[in-house]
Amino acid sequence: MEKIQLDFLEKLIMTPSPSGDEVAIQKEWLSYIKPFAHAIETDYSGSAIGILNPQAPFKVMLAGHCDEIAFMVTHIDDKGLIYVTKAGGINPKLALGMRVRILGENGILPGVVGVKAEHQGGSKGEVKVEDLYIDCGAQSKDELEGKVEVGDYVIYDLDMTRLMNDCIAGRGLDNRTGAFIVAEVLRRLSKEDLSVGLYAVSTVNEETNMGGAYFAACHIKPSMAVACDVTFATDYPGLDPKKDCDVKLGQGPVLSKGAPVNYKINNLLKTAAKTAEVPLQYEVTPRTTGTDADKIRFSGKGVPVALVSLPLRYMHAPSEVVSLKDIEAEIELLVH
Repeated sequence: MEKIQLDFLEKLIMTPSPSGDEVAIQKEWLSYIKPFAHAIETDYSGSAIGILNPQAPFKVMLAGHCDEIAFMVTHIDDKGLIYVTKAGGINPKLALGMRVRILGENGILPGVVGVKAEHQGGSKGEVKVEDLYIDCGAQSKDELEGKVEVGDYVIYDLDMTRLMNDCIAGRGLDNRTGAFIVAEVLRRLSKEDLSVGLYAVSTVNEETNMGGAYFAACHIKPSMAVACDVTFATDYPGLDPKKDCDVKLGQGPVLSKGAPVNYKINNLLKTAAKTAEVPLQYEVTPRTTGTDADKIRFSGKGVPVALVSLPLRYMHAPSEVVSLKDIEAEIELLVH
């Protein structure tokens, strides 16, 4: 992966994209694909689409969602403390003591999630989202007038960090990595003479309602689709590979098997993996996948879908971890 692609990945990770407010990241995504996409479209839900060979009758849709989990402001008290609710599956316990960014209409306001000191008893038992409050240093509600209002999104004050062995850590790698992967597949295939139409989609709202993928599929009417998301790595303490499948960082992308997944598409992916010499891992999704694939599958007359996932440690934590080797392997798999 070249520096320009790594820079684009980092820019996606740094750009705030809470589920429901993905405008800024979609602008970055569209700016990247504009030089090589044959056509570009957006839809009313906010998803962005890059197309190669738009005249082809057979359409392949690749979907990676760009939204991240976040909090939303629900109340500001007279002391200037800010209270929140969830926008997606964010874990309140992990927020304690974290620095955050409140995405106000007039700019970003930094804050800290309050936490009781260990000397004073510390945090006890279950932590609910309604227990959290954000301290911006304000001494009254009036001081926050024009800076924060109900409905503003709140994200962690974290960006991307390089780790050892080509790993990266960052906020919301679930699933800006997927949006990156589908854009990069589009770029690499723009140099090829395709016999099918390729529709790479950066979808919105996956973390909250999956509407972006559904409406994009209704618009595109794909012949088949592949959702590109993340899945649980099981190579760290506290997880049981016998229960959750054996998934490791650095060992390649993960194919899903189960009722929602089309058997023929999986076989095509296995063949492509052999051709590209890409190692594969497997997970099972007997009922639903919990990803955009579920909504795409139920669009129109029904769309054959597959799910290719990136192994990820610490799902929905403030800092998630993935392998750049796995990202590159997934791109190569999908290109082939």
